[in-house]
Order: sequence, then structure tokens, then C-alpha cells
Amino acid sequence: MVPGWFAGEGDDFRLLGTRCSACASVFFPREDAFCRNPGCPGGELAEVPLSRRGRIWSYTDSRYRPPSPYVSDPELEWQPYALIAVELESERIVVLGQAVPGVTVADLTVGMEVEVVPGVLNEDAETTWTTWHWRPTRAGA
Repeated sequence: MVPGWFAGEGDDFRLLGTRCSACASVFFPREDAFCRNPGCPGGELAEVPLSRRGRIWSYTDSRYRPPSPYVSDPELEWQPYALIAVELESERIVVLGQAVPGVTVADLTVGMEVEVVPGVLNEDAETTWTTWHWRPTRAGA
């Protein structure tokens, strides 16, 4: 996906955002040019790792192939997936992402605890496009 949006592996995998030094607003996707808070006089933006866990704010399923620039092989049959909006534990911002493969909307409830894990968006013989997925935690399952 987009370079600089996530880093690490396993338990060290994190989404990366930015925090304004003046107002402490946190942004994801990251903001590197200016603070997007309209009430902020502006400050330095520093990269911060975001919470690994959060609670489901909303969810739905994707039953159609998204248009470009979404990367997928049009020759393969489309596989629906669950799309989850998660309110991050500390930052209290909502981040959208896919559920891990095998988790459907029937497995999800609003308020369920989930954690961010590395995932594969698509792959072919030459390239693997990585992304993040949301996985229900044992406590939230």
C-alpha cells in the first residue's frame, strides 16, 4: 500500500500516524505538511506509532471489486471481505481496514475489541502488496 503508513512485524507491527506538537492532534493517514486541526496555530508534526488495539465502531462487507487504484487481478473471481472502522484505544480516532481473511460480518459486533496485524492486499509472481488487517482479540472474540 502506501509507504510510511505502517511498519514492523508480528507484535511490533503498528500503523504510523503523526502528532502535532502544538495541539496534540493525531492524524492517520499521516500528515507531513501541516496540522489539519482548523483551531490549531500550527506546530511540528512528528511520526508516532498508533495503538495496536481498538473497538469496532462500524463494519460492512465488500461484495464488489473496487475500481482502480485498488490492486487486484481482474481474471480471478472476486472474494468479498469484511471492512471494519475501528476507534483506536488511545488516540480515539477511527481507522478503516479489512478484517483478516476468514472473518466475516457475521463474526463482528460493534464494540468488539480488535487488533491490527500485517496482511496481504494482493500478490502476483513479482510483487506482494502489503497492508494492515483487523483481527478480533481473544478478549473481543
